[in-house]
Amino acid sequence: MVDIYISEDNMLVKSNEIKNGVWVNMVNPTEDEINYVSDKLSLDIDFIKSALDEEERSRIDTDEDTGHVLIVVDIPYIGLELDSKVYETIPLGIILTDLCIVTVCLKEALVLNGFLSGSVKTFFTFKKSRFILQILYKNADLYLQYLKQIDRRSSIIEEELHKSMKNKELIQLLSVEKSLVYFSTSLKANELVMEKLLRYDFIKKYPDDTELLEDTIIENKQAIEMAKIYSDILSGTMDAFASVISNNLNIVMKVLTSITIVMAIPTIIASLFGMNVPIPGSGNPFSFYIIMIGSVFICTAVTIAMSKRNMF
Repeated sequence: MVDIYISEDNMLVKSNEIKNGVWVNMVNPTEDEINYVSDKLSLDIDFIKSALDEEERSRIDTDEDTGHVLIVVDIPYIGLELDSKVYETIPLGIILTDLCIVTVCLKEALVLNGFLSGSVKTFFTFKKSRFILQILYKNADLYLQYLKQIDRRSSIIEEELHKSMKNKELIQLLSVEKSLVYFSTSLKANELVMEKLLRYDFIKKYPDDTELLEDTIIENKQAIEMAKIYSDILSGTMDAFASVISNNLNIVMKVLTSITIVMAIPTIIASLFGMNVPIPGSGNPFSFYIIMIGSVFICTAVTIAMSKRNMF
């Protein structure tokens, strides 16, 4: 899908053609759409396809012949896995040309929703360098929002784990921990891109743009710190619950072993008196009751002795 937007009278409206000052938003485009945009803007087709590679790393690339600049950053994305939310990252490509800005992504980028809805102030499609920085700032802010959601989700799972101690909750915590690793790695890669942008002339054209980039870097650093803190807390929690589960298993095994020992006593006694040999007192009519009472007495005595040694 390819949508073209332009700012007119402080409003974002759709355009039917690619012209000066527009924003071309490409979401999982077809081969024909890629060729169309590439031909219209004399754009290197690899710039577009790079952003459609899920494994593409965050980077900045420049076409020396045309002067086009490709900026690839990782953006947060919520997927579904076994009917539960999974926080992942996917690449977003931002291509700066002399004519316009092009954004390319495999899925609808939530970071761009604010621009499409008009909630981002001072946003104009023809202010290209500022538009790029606004996307990066919104991206860092979106990471912070998702990190807070991840923290709340991990707290809920921990409460459930206190009650049930089942594998389901542990697997969910592992999924959260994996999401934090993805976020942390992507945020660090994005930070390198932003620091590299500081050295580019097109960012330094206006003082406000430089200030916005510095604010974006600060916001991104805060997200990195939050991801690290949450990851450390979750890692410690996982270790603690693993120890608790292991301890609970040891307690269960100890109780079962103690019960087995106590239950073995009447079995041994019954086996002795069940032998096909003469045994003293076997002719007594009350021998059965005597054996039963004796077995109960011995079992009780053993149980009390084991309880005093905390074996139950």
